Formats: sequence, C-alpha cells, structure tokens
Amino acid sequence: MSLDAGMIFASDSRTNAGVDQIARFSKMRVFAQEGERVIVTLSSGNLSITQNAINVLDMRARSSDQMSLWNADSMFDVARLLGDSLREVKTRNGPYLVQNNIDAHANFIVGGQVRGEPPRLFNVYGEGNFIEATPDTCYFQIGETKYGKPIIDRVITRRTGLQEATKCTLVSFDSTMRSNISVGLPIDLVVYEADSIQIKLQRRVEESDPYFQMLHTEWGEGLRRVFAQLPNPEWTAE
Repeated sequence: MSLDAGMIFASDSRTNAGVDQIARFSKMRVFAQEGERVIVTLSSGNLSITQNAINVLDMRARSSDQMSLWNADSMFDVARLLGDSLREVKTRNGPYLVQNNIDAHANFIVGGQVRGEPPRLFNVYGEGNFIEATPDTCYFQIGETKYGKPIIDRVITRRTGLQEATKCTLVSFDSTMRSNISVGLPIDLVVYEADSIQIKLQRRVEESDPYFQMLHTEWGEGLRRVFAQLPNPEWTAE
C-alpha cells in the first residue's frame, strides 16, 4: 500500500508444489541504506524464478560500473532494473520449465523511497513491464488476491493511517488464509513512514503472535454479530 502517511508491505511465507509439498520461504526482500534509500520487494509465482531474479538484481548491485539498486536515481529506475532481471531469468530458464509442464509465472511488487523523490510503488509483471500506484489505486496485490481484496477495498484510501492500514492488511491475510490453503503464516511485515528513509518497523507475524490471534478471533466474531443483526428478507411468494 502507498499512502500519504507511508507504505505497508506484507507477504505470506507458504509455497507449495502440490498438497504434500508445502514449505516456508520468505517472499520479501529489503534493501536499505538509512538516509539514502529504502527498497522492498515482494514476490509471487515460481519460487526459482523469483529467487534468481532477486539474486541477479543483488549481484548487479555489487558492480560499480552500471546502474544498480544502490545508485539508481529513482524508484522508476529500480522497477526497471527488477523487470530486466525478471525478464532475463525467464528468458534463460522459462523454456526448460515449459518443456516439463512447470509454470514459470512470476510477479513482483517493489516500492520504497529514494532520497529526493516521494515514496513510489510498482507492480512488475512477469514480462518485465510494470505499472505504478496512483492516488486512485493506492495498493497492489499479487499471488492469491480474491479473498483478501474486499476488506481492503472497503477500508483503505490514500488518507488511511499506517496503524489502521496495518490492521486492515492483517485482516486481509486472515480472510485469505481462511479460504485458501496456499497462503499461510508467518507473515512478513514492513511499515515505512514517508520521508523517514529508514525502516522503523519490520516484523514476522507467527501463528503464536497474540495480536494476530486477537485479530483473528475478534474479526470472525464481529462478522457473525453484524450478520445476525441484519434484518431477514421479508419477500413473499407471489
């Protein structure tokens, strides 16, 4: 989410290649240089593709003779670098995966702030192209989106505060996990305050987290209470 107050980044940690091949891998990567830039990436899709794309991006950042994460002038340039890395990996590995009926689909969200420009958020598609969040559409989702989207659409606007947005994000994940086993805890969370150029809150929300457990219980009970209070339809058969 890209809000007036800052940004929220969150990702689950479940990957699966079938119902009996469940594993935990972080889908978030943070690149930060306090006072200079904060960059966060979130990934979905084929794990080998996304891991390789991030590694390519990271390796290029160690070279001083080309544009990289650490010297790019804008978040637009960072999104372009990530798109190029994703395109390169898919070009190299994609055909071999397709030959073996393996889905090579992969997407990224990348956002943050480079000193001298406002925070910016991008959705990077599997082909390497991307779009940027706007005041009208201030958040992106990738991966499993349909179950957690309604709560975000009802609550989040550009003016939403960071604490309320964090709460909404966790409720969105809880709703998704309730309906889809491909999404699961822990949740990696970063809350970024606009223009701070530093990460003040980074947290991994485990199943035992007391706040998340409270949220899970209260949200479920609250929905049932509101539903019970709605009047029954009084239609009659004609």
